[in-house]
Amino acid sequence: MLIGLDTAAANGKHGGRPPAVDGDMLAVALCRRDAKEPVTSIARHLGVGRSTLYRTLAAYDEAAATMSSPSRYEK
Repeated sequence: MLIGLDTAAANGKHGGRPPAVDGDMLAVALCRRDAKEPVTSIARHLGVGRSTLYRTLAAYDEAAATMSSPSRYEK
């Protein structure tokens, strides 16, 4: 049974639900958030739930913070 999943993964196919917010939607959300627009209004415009947008923005902010902070192993 796992052989089929491994084969699919090797071919670039991964199961699961596609993300509700893609890269283009995230870019729009970030621009509108930078313009101080409420998340509720942004989510309504994009057609996604508020909690989905909050989670996506939080994940983006965390990734951005991780990328911008120096590693503790760098001198």
